[in-house]
Amino acid sequence: MATLGLTCVHLCAGLMGRRAASSLRSLRCVSGMTVSQIDEEVAKLLELKAQLGGDDGKQTFVLKTAKGTRDYNPKQMAIREKVFNTIVSCFKRHGAETIDTPVFELKETLTGKYGEDSKLIYDLKDQGGELLSLRYDLTVPFARYLAMNKITNIKRYHIAKVYRRDNPAMTRGRYREFYQCDFDIAGQYDPMIPDAECLKIVYEILSELDLGDFHIKVNDRRILDGMFAVCGVPDEKFRTICSTVDKLDKMLWEDVKNEMVKEKGLTEEAADQIGEYVSMQGGMDLAERLLHDPKLSQSKQACAGLTDMKQLFSYLQLFQITDKVVFDLSLARGLDYYTGVIYEAVLCQTLQAPTPAPAEQNGAVSGEEGGVSVGSVAGKCPAWGRKQSCQQRRCAPQKLKFWWPQHRRTFWKRDSG
Repeated sequence: MATLGLTCVHLCAGLMGRRAASSLRSLRCVSGMTVSQIDEEVAKLLELKAQLGGDDGKQTFVLKTAKGTRDYNPKQMAIREKVFNTIVSCFKRHGAETIDTPVFELKETLTGKYGEDSKLIYDLKDQGGELLSLRYDLTVPFARYLAMNKITNIKRYHIAKVYRRDNPAMTRGRYREFYQCDFDIAGQYDPMIPDAECLKIVYEILSELDLGDFHIKVNDRRILDGMFAVCGVPDEKFRTICSTVDKLDKMLWEDVKNEMVKEKGLTEEAADQIGEYVSMQGGMDLAERLLHDPKLSQSKQACAGLTDMKQLFSYLQLFQITDKVVFDLSLARGLDYYTGVIYEAVLCQTLQAPTPAPAEQNGAVSGEEGGVSVGSVAGKCPAWGRKQSCQQRRCAPQKLKFWWPQHRRTFWKRDSG
């Protein structure tokens, strides 16, 4: 019986061997490959399979941080701690107290507050009946905090991480996870007093950090909107055109104009008129001159912004910081909650690294790419279900964003916020 079974096994093996040989001959005839060539290809496939992990259920993977994020070693953390201490000391000198808010918010809280940048919000998977998103900045959570707690007067600072589903550029300091340092004033004040204090804070922090020469650009969203109106921009395109103008710090005017005309549907005549205005820079004298501009003077909104701009520069003269502040009509912010004065500080030179370092960790950031993004929310904070009754209410969010490479300190601006 055993012999019969063994004979059957040999018979089956022989049949399978002849079938395999027949298949191999057929394959060779069809492909024109020799047996040795087939063996070489099979060997290559087996080697590739071994590299991919084989059949043991264990898959190899590369240890790395997620795209748009990075680790910081103890030396880098020491630099960060020193910078944060400098910033916090300045905030406290100006009477601010700190709060904390959750790293994620209800999606509906964040929706519609950031204009075209809303597509950069990280949405979280529904885990319990609530649609949630990671916070995009610290300003909207602060406004939600004020509305929930019925707070009408506060000076607050908040230093925490925010998240943006952006295309990261690590060598230029563009991350998906980064810190923002916010200083906010909420309450009833005479026009431009909170804004002047925020500019003073920016001046003090940059001077104390000793990052090199800098200047602070200032503009007003009311002036921008008035400029768009007199240039022939339709009302419904104000925000999208403003987002395009906001790219002038990293794009040539011709590229910005092409985007406005070809992508946003603006006429070339309107784009050329905008180009004439956004090339203007100055101080209180420019605000005075624009108040008498034949076109811009026809816009009540622009005139209100220009009048406040003159008042702002009068306060800055008292603070003795006008040598660092420039009224720049090209400055624009794309976020929907900016309705008043906006500011942005930029470094005027590049900080050089003392020793060479890998590009991914230590990309140089030029002066025009470095800066502090600051904005003013006037008239009403983005509260839900109610408007702020006082027209002179100011919520002036100041965002200081830092990047600490291995061998240098670079102060940089994230475009967007």
